[in-house]
Parts: sequence; structure tokens; C-alpha cells
Amino acid sequence: MKRGLLIVAAVFMGLAMAQVRVGIAFDSGGKNDRSFNQAAWEGAQKAEKDLGVEVFDFEPGDPSQVGQGIRAFAEEGFDLVIGVGFANEPAITATAKEFKDVNFAVIDSVSPEKDNVASLVFKEHEGSFLVGYIAGKLTQTGVVGFIGGMDIPLIHKFEVGYRAGVEYACQEDGIDCKVLVNYVGNTPQAWNDPGKAKEIAAAQVSQGADIIYSAAGASGLGSIDFIKQKKCLKASELPSNVKFIRDPFAGVPKYAAYTEACQGDTRPIFFIGVDSNQNYLGDTDNNPETLNHGLTSMLKRVDVATYSVIKSVVQNSFQGGIHEYGLANNGVGYALDQYNKALLPNALVAKLEVLKQKIVRGEIKVPSAR
Repeated sequence: MKRGLLIVAAVFMGLAMAQVRVGIAFDSGGKNDRSFNQAAWEGAQKAEKDLGVEVFDFEPGDPSQVGQGIRAFAEEGFDLVIGVGFANEPAITATAKEFKDVNFAVIDSVSPEKDNVASLVFKEHEGSFLVGYIAGKLTQTGVVGFIGGMDIPLIHKFEVGYRAGVEYACQEDGIDCKVLVNYVGNTPQAWNDPGKAKEIAAAQVSQGADIIYSAAGASGLGSIDFIKQKKCLKASELPSNVKFIRDPFAGVPKYAAYTEACQGDTRPIFFIGVDSNQNYLGDTDNNPETLNHGLTSMLKRVDVATYSVIKSVVQNSFQGGIHEYGLANNGVGYALDQYNKALLPNALVAKLEVLKQKIVRGEIKVPSAR
């Protein structure tokens, strides 16, 4: 791993130049946030391994410095400069105007520079519909939660898609469901405040939410921590207007600490991960065969988009403009693996594939804005 544009001169001096050099700049949360940024970093690492490119990353101590890193990559004549996150769009656009011979990409935003900037965007609402449908089919209380990071239109896409999926499932089953919605904040710090997200998760569970979907970057780790610590809802803790309506996980083997803490009339609580596959974070006893608190994850294939744009530079096929990733090209989806296969019935998985095709064909129109 090569890093540290803060000492950029020292890094580049004496470096044996690869055929293709890629610079990737991160914003708040850093590349190890186990969510959005990490997915981009994994795509870049895969490209480094598969394609023989050389990848350098820049993680500023202060987000306001990210433009310096992007510009430094361009000045050094990198073949591709990637800005991860919508907040990096202004710096990518300004630098791309000046360095016309350098290829750029921005993830989660659209740059007005179309010739040398690839804008990589996603249909988050489509993937969120699928995980919302899962939540609606498996909620044990009829109350589910959503925690957004920064209160912006991009995250509203996650919210409204999730809400639509929950409502679709609950209408099929003839039950009334409620979606609790809260945001961590309205500044970039909202992506990196797990303590606040943990407080929100606690408040939502106190209102009867048994499944919480967080689209909040590194902040979402706080809600995951709370759910693993809390483990379950007890009938005696439910608000007066909420009751248990079903027990779809009765046959799933429970781990020892759960059995001890959750005796009597109780139900397990779950999180839904985001961007990367976070299912594994719900495993409390290093045994995927026992109850896992990660119900599923909404996969936003930032890794695929990152890898693809790097590959296009290697193959001299780079194209600027908008590149959109949705269900039709497997740019979004949901996670099914060893950690949650016991949680999602086969009939539900089959129905999700039917819904996916209906969305792709336009038979189901998922909202993308409030």
C-alpha cells in the first residue's frame, strides 16, 4: 500500500513508474470505514492486483485539504484521479478543467466536465427497495427503522426506496407497518459520528423497531454496535401500541449469550448494512451457523464501478460523462451469504428475484426522491 500525499515529494522521488498510475482521494470516514469508502478502496486494490496498475491513496486529516491531494495527483501526471464521494466533485471538476490530459472520476456525483471526467452514480433506491421488502416481510413488530447520515437528497434515495419496499411487503401481508426515520446530522461530520447513530438506534428500538437500515457511512457502525449489545426486544419493553406479530426466526439456532439475555417472550433485533457486505459484522460468536444480527446488506457496488473505470484507462477505452449503476447491470443489490442464509427463507429469495426483474422492466417504479 502506498499513501501519504502530505509527503508527496518524498513518495514520488525515485519511484519506479508503473504503466498506469491511479490516485484515489477519500473524504470523511477514510478508506477503512467498512462501508462506502472501503468498497471503493477494495475495487482499487483489486485493480492493482489484476491489472498491474499502481494505486496511491490520499486521506486528508482535514476534508478541506482533499483538493490539494487531487491536484497533486494531476500535477504528477497520473493516468486517472478518482474522488470518492459527492463532496469531492468541486475539486475534481476544477482540476479536470485545468488538466485536460488527465482522466478523472467522481463517485456519487455528476461533474459538468464530460470529456475527461467519468461521473459514477448509482440507483440506490432500487437496492434499498429490495432490502426494505426483506424488512417488511420479516419484521416481528411491524416497526422498522432508517438512519441516514447527512440529510441530503443522495441519502433520501436510500430512505424512500427502503420505505417503498417495506410498504410493498406489508401491503402484501395485510399488515400496517411503520418506518421510523432519523438523520445523524446536516454536516459532513454526520458520516463519522457512530455515537450519535447509536443513540438514534436506541431510540428507534425503544419505539418497537426490530430492524434498522443505516445509510450513514462510518456512523452506521454505532447502530450495529447497539443492536449487537441489545440483542433482542422483550415483550415487556414494547410500547403500548406495539406487539409481536410473528416469529420468523424461531427455528434459527441461538448463540449462548443471546439465550441467556433473551429469555421469555422476546424477538431478535437486526441491522441492514449498506454499500459493502456488512453481514459479517452481526456475527457475535464467530459461528455463522448461529443467529446473526446482520439481516442483509444493501450492496452498492462502488468496488465494481471503481474497478471498471480503472480498467477502462488500462484498455484505453475511458469515456467521460455519466455512468449509472442499478439493478439492470448489478450495480446495486442485496447480500446473501453464510451469515444470513438461515434468516432469509428460500421463498423470499425467489420473490426478490421476481421483484428485481419487475423493477428492471419498469413494472415497479421505485421512487428516488421524497
